[in-house]
Amino acid sequence: MKVIMESIRTIKPTYEGNPQPQPQPLLSIPLTVFDKVSYNIHFAVIYAYRPPTPPNAILEYGLKKALAKYREWAGRLGENEKGDPVIILNDKGVKFVEASVDNKLDEVMPSEPTSDVLNLHPNLDDVEELLQVQLTRFTCGSLVVGFTTQHMIADGHAVSNFLVAWGRASRGLDVKPLPLHDRNIFNCRSPPYLQFEHGEIEYKVKGGDGTKLDEFGTCNKSTEDIVIRKIIFTSDFLSKLKARVSSGITNNNNKPCTTFEVLVAHIWRTITKAHGLGGSENVHVRISVDGRRRMIPKVPNEFFGNLVLWTYPTTSVDDLLSEPLAYATQLIHNNITELNHNYFQSFIDFATLKAKDEGLVSVAKKQAGHSAMEFLWKVYPNMDVYSWLQFPFNELDFGGGRPYLFMPSYCAMEGVAFLVPSLTSDGSIVVFVTLFKDHMTIFEQIVYSLD
Repeated sequence: MKVIMESIRTIKPTYEGNPQPQPQPLLSIPLTVFDKVSYNIHFAVIYAYRPPTPPNAILEYGLKKALAKYREWAGRLGENEKGDPVIILNDKGVKFVEASVDNKLDEVMPSEPTSDVLNLHPNLDDVEELLQVQLTRFTCGSLVVGFTTQHMIADGHAVSNFLVAWGRASRGLDVKPLPLHDRNIFNCRSPPYLQFEHGEIEYKVKGGDGTKLDEFGTCNKSTEDIVIRKIIFTSDFLSKLKARVSSGITNNNNKPCTTFEVLVAHIWRTITKAHGLGGSENVHVRISVDGRRRMIPKVPNEFFGNLVLWTYPTTSVDDLLSEPLAYATQLIHNNITELNHNYFQSFIDFATLKAKDEGLVSVAKKQAGHSAMEFLWKVYPNMDVYSWLQFPFNELDFGGGRPYLFMPSYCAMEGVAFLVPSLTSDGSIVVFVTLFKDHMTIFEQIVYSLD
């Protein structure tokens, strides 16, 4: 796919009336403990739209309006006088790229992430801007929107809210949802109460290889040996999976296991089988958990920032594969349930009081010497899961209707799975799975098996 760059420029917020005056010195927003522990990378998603599509000027106008409400995106990362990371609200703007392809979309557009889609959004490495947009036009009138965001500014929940607001502004509607900007709502208790050992879960010693749960290794494979597949699980298949586990689940909290938990258990077991593992070696699945509904009081859905921690359901390969699906589902359910208000508050206390003093850094931080495309590339047979099932990513409408295709960009992170709702709204779930080619061949042969 040959992408021709038509223009590259900076887009700044458009405020009602006169531009908002800049305070002296410039206003800055400290990053929260959740921002600091998040990934220090740009992450990209891809949207594709069939014609008719609105002109680029409409999307540009909507973006400027949305940035006036979500002003952080137009700022820059920096440090305050204490050396702590902050977002500087200087309105320097976001990168806005216009491009074209001399082909019809269906002739060149892959249905799942490949290295070709890296040309459909701005570069992810060494980016000063906190948000980047690329609009790529095809000869058939189709439009692809490539969108990248700095993860330390906002998590998937907050990013999806911004995208919906951008779409509304492009359609001439009010910018909604309006963000909750207050990042001072996560306070350490007095006295602090450290109920959990966060120093071996969310953090590692600075300069170290990882925690006891996240260790990186080396092998002779390259990113060219990694492939991403789009796996569709129909509502009928999901119902059959849930029926298999319903009789074997005993929950003390009276909350039934979710479709997400059942599906993750199934994928985890299938990937482990594809790796050809056996024995008493422990394996885990790393699951991102949104804290908005778990903290007391609940944090509004409009909160703009990061509010995600991780849980690591862990078991032996023998138990994972020999026990029924209900075993892995129960394990996942229990681990997710344990990330309640007490856990999130304990993390706030620990991160506020101990992390910096003890020289700890987030396990999510980029490893030295690795590119943004490969820093999470693992050679151990564990799995990372990111669920976008509750986020309105697929509702991004600029005036020509919803996208016909939505997916994460290509990223060589072996053992990663992204769960997204189907654009057909039929109850099916799309999972983008990343594996080495030899493992993927086996995975695709057995992934729909109910055995």
